[in-house]
Amino acid sequence: MLDLNERFSFRGQSVAWGAIGEGAPIVLIHGFPWSSQAWRNIAPWLAKTHKVHYFDMLGTGLSEKGEGQKVTESVQSDLLEALIGHWGLTRPQVVGHDFGGLCALRGHFVNGIDYGKLHLVNAVAVLPSGSPFYAHVRHHEAAFAGLPDYAHEALFRAYIQAAAHYPLREEAIQTYFAPWADETGKAGFYRQIAQADLGNIEEVEKLYAKPDFDVHLIWGLRDTFIPEHQGRAVKKRLKAESFTPIPDAAHMVHEDAPAALLGALTQNL
Repeated sequence: MLDLNERFSFRGQSVAWGAIGEGAPIVLIHGFPWSSQAWRNIAPWLAKTHKVHYFDMLGTGLSEKGEGQKVTESVQSDLLEALIGHWGLTRPQVVGHDFGGLCALRGHFVNGIDYGKLHLVNAVAVLPSGSPFYAHVRHHEAAFAGLPDYAHEALFRAYIQAAAHYPLREEAIQTYFAPWADETGKAGFYRQIAQADLGNIEEVEKLYAKPDFDVHLIWGLRDTFIPEHQGRAVKKRLKAESFTPIPDAAHMVHEDAPAALLGALTQNL
């Protein structure tokens, strides 16, 4: 497991983060409903040659969750900007998965952060996005937050299993569920879904162009959340240098094929 033994205050809220290794900086950004522990099998290997920074997005993992909290995508890219400044990084390489990819894209095109390289892994990046489940939660957030614990856990398990090609190990399920298990976490889980705003994708999508750093895409081809053709569209829009397909992996490449993901990353570092 990755240690998140550091704290950063962002707009008066506590954000958990950690760093391992020495060398040129890499920032790892997780997606939803995961946490920085999505990188637990990847970060230690990257840390053999780089200093690897990771954090739990606001309202996720070990970072602060609370009633009335704003956790939309624009807030998360503002957090990324603040963290990179706090760490004193200049043009770090950035790896973003799922909504972490959107965070990284907004970080550059909206917030103006310059990267050394950008690696996108099954990233939320273009419209259409979302699902009927997201829309339903948006209209009935309070009802979902009031689910009995057993129903909440069952829903969570079904959701994350749908993101994987192979059956998830119980260790992985418990690692990802733990931050959402209590009453605060349960409310936080549905808060994140309810606040997902397609306007934040639309805003950044209008700005896409080839940046002055290399972009590399890695895609689990069995992804039913964000299909391959959307990844190919992102490659074209950003004029990316590479697109690495991983055949036997779905959206959660970290769990389906961690060795393949690590190999795809390291060949372009």
